[in-house]
Amino acid sequence: MILVTGATGYVGGRLVAAFERQDLPVRCLARHPEHLQPRVAPTTEVVRGDVLDRASLDAALAGVDVAYYLVHSMGAGDAFEANDRVGAEHFGAAARAAGVRRIVYLGGLGEDGPDLSAHLRSRHEVGAVLRASGVQVVELRASIVIGSGSLSFEMVRALVERLPVMVTPRWVAVRAQPIAIGDLLRYLVAARDLPIEGGPTANPVFEIGGADQVSYGEIMAEYARQRGLRRLMIPVPVLTPRLSSLWLGLVTPLYARVGRKLIDSMRHETVVRDDTAARVFDIRPTGMREAIAAALRNEDGEFALTRWSDALSSGGPVQSWDSVRFGSRLVDSRAMRVPVPPAQAFVPIRQIGGRTGWYFADWLWDLRGFLDLLVGGIGDRRARRHPDDLRVGDTLDWWRVEIYEPNRLLRLAAEMKVPGRAWLEFEVTPDGDGSIIRQTALFDPVGLAGLVYWWGVYPLHQLVFRGMLAGIAQAALRGRAA
Repeated sequence: MILVTGATGYVGGRLVAAFERQDLPVRCLARHPEHLQPRVAPTTEVVRGDVLDRASLDAALAGVDVAYYLVHSMGAGDAFEANDRVGAEHFGAAARAAGVRRIVYLGGLGEDGPDLSAHLRSRHEVGAVLRASGVQVVELRASIVIGSGSLSFEMVRALVERLPVMVTPRWVAVRAQPIAIGDLLRYLVAARDLPIEGGPTANPVFEIGGADQVSYGEIMAEYARQRGLRRLMIPVPVLTPRLSSLWLGLVTPLYARVGRKLIDSMRHETVVRDDTAARVFDIRPTGMREAIAAALRNEDGEFALTRWSDALSSGGPVQSWDSVRFGSRLVDSRAMRVPVPPAQAFVPIRQIGGRTGWYFADWLWDLRGFLDLLVGGIGDRRARRHPDDLRVGDTLDWWRVEIYEPNRLLRLAAEMKVPGRAWLEFEVTPDGDGSIIRQTALFDPVGLAGLVYWWGVYPLHQLVFRGMLAGIAQAALRGRAA
């Protein structure tokens, strides 16, 4: 049995999927199992637990052979170091009591020293605390993870996409050794049964990275080259980590919560200095260019999978995002709880569009369709094939059904004329004796025209999207489509 903590996060979610593809028995620890269960295979067990609640860990670790510790509290505010320490102490003690053979822990690169950032210092401390438990620990230390959805890469991407001219602080010239998400997963999977020199009492620390040691500026330049963007970077020596994080919060608001901690770590070189991993693992990681190309090539599929922002810890208890930036996409996501089961909550979603309408201000939707016709688009002439049945590929007014999972998920891709690509997604998840309905609008803008379009209609989005969700909830309460 394999236990994965942090399975709602970016790396953890992909690691669970990797084990599922190998038909291995997997158990996930989650504070809210109902949020994770729909995302994993039916054969994967999801148990309730929290590393900050020692008593909740015993049942989760019972019968576990190898446990993956992928938890961190960087989004928890100033108390994150203490939380990380306590969580590791609890987990190590519970793993020892349960007879766990090995803990695999993903930490961070960086030289120990008195000026080490709080984030990296905490990453190293967690590894030491786990080792003190007496359970064998295999620690992998990595730098930036390159893949659509990873925090560091999405921050780099957002900066490059939004700023034709960048005034860059000193940390942009600091070297890192980025690793592709696919290579990182291979290391994590291999660590499960890796023969360890020194036997069960040895606790190796492996430094892992991609094939290239490059600066953050070089990563930005390569991303811009592959996207066909011309970007000018002007280095200045005066932007401190604090000022840089404020600047980052203005440019990429999704990262304001963790920006200062992240940038404070970027002033340290995060490169591989010990090549033991190259000799022990049969893995030859790709370079920075190949990693960026793979991330861009697979971004549509990966956006629909796990993201760092899916982790509940990254955003606290907030249930609604208001036009935040995620990578190259803009996201408007909001949720509402209804005291009805998922099947009933999904009925108005299944019947949306066509003669049913859009549950709020249908005249605005009609106007949008008319304007689309004026510019040579399809308008809303197509309606829908059936008033109560959907299939992938169906047309629905000016949308096309891209994903459809009855009673759980509907994703529509826009076919209207817009300066970019747009989607509208509805997801229903169980919540006790009721359901959470989440409605998300996503827009991938093309150039300045795309940004002008999004922010130009932003006031209408606030009105229409809020009203539409409320209308869907009311229809669900009535037990039939409005």
